[in-house]
Amino acid sequence: MLSLGIVLNVIGLGFFCWVLFTLAIYALPFLAGMTAGLYAHESGSGPLGAIGLGIVVAAFVLVIGQTIFSFVRTPMLRIAVALMFAVPAAIAGYYATFGLSSLTMTSDVWRQVFAVIGAVVIGATAWARLAASPPDGLGGPGTPALS
Repeated sequence: MLSLGIVLNVIGLGFFCWVLFTLAIYALPFLAGMTAGLYAHESGSGPLGAIGLGIVVAAFVLVIGQTIFSFVRTPMLRIAVALMFAVPAAIAGYYATFGLSSLTMTSDVWRQVFAVIGAVVIGATAWARLAASPPDGLGGPGTPALS
């Protein structure tokens, strides 16, 4: 029974890490949506209005960010937009790695080291996922090249 528990814990930890890497690019839209939803709720719009506004704002930020990144050709603007998505993902990766490392180690120094490594890796993953889109919205898989 103990070996089954260990195997299930490793599978669960691997699942949480996979979710963290997959959802890293959505940290900025989630932050914007959560902020707008909390502000709407505190101003008296009620829970359904706050949730609806949060979803709309998060979708708007995601679509606008990816659209700007796809259509802008200037490298500095592309880097700025990619950083806007990668920095919140790196911060979320830092805290997630710091929390997960508390399950296995007691040394605060090593927890900080692993948290910084996790922040860099998850921020780079979000950057790479955003950069995977073609620069001009063309040239995806199966799309013929235009000359």
